[in-house]
Amino acid sequence: MEFIETVKGLEALYGTPGAASIRKVADHLTPLYAKWIGTSRFVVLTTVGPGGTDGSPRGDDGPVATALDAFTLAMPDWRGNQRLDSLRNIVEDGRVSLMFMVPGSNTVVRVNGQARLTADEALRARFEQKGRHPATVIVIKVNEVYTQCARAVMRAGLWARNDAEGLPTPGDILAEVSNGEEGGASYDAAWSERAARTMW
Repeated sequence: MEFIETVKGLEALYGTPGAASIRKVADHLTPLYAKWIGTSRFVVLTTVGPGGTDGSPRGDDGPVATALDAFTLAMPDWRGNQRLDSLRNIVEDGRVSLMFMVPGSNTVVRVNGQARLTADEALRARFEQKGRHPATVIVIKVNEVYTQCARAVMRAGLWARNDAEGLPTPGDILAEVSNGEEGGASYDAAWSERAARTMW
């Protein structure tokens, strides 16, 4: 198998990008981009650090990120598994990419920028949920924002199908990788209650 080793060789296979794919890129949150992101409750956050890359799903009961101004987004970091993979990367590198999705829309809005973490009390309080505040807020300086071609979501039929039947559960997977020492049916049975207690 031969691999493509140069950008010139890559571009020779694909040709020239369409004019609209270049012109749709903005260096700030235009009113319509801000409206789209403000509707999204789900985003995939990608970070890079000394140990490699990390992709992390983020969701919220309302906008998953809030525009502080035309060049800045803020995203609360709600409780998760406490691995801190993305947050470590942000502290050490700062480069981030985000893919915002809205159920029912084939469009994905992408943001590339530089992120920093803050535990600023006033900013954390803006995201209060049920009397709780996020431990930190990710503050993102927007370098570029643009819509992604809808073909990938259309090809996948992402919002038009349900392929979940028969999938292994997190308990199944944990039992597999721990050689049966953890996980299993009891892990899955307790998950919903555990998640409800620790959502915020």
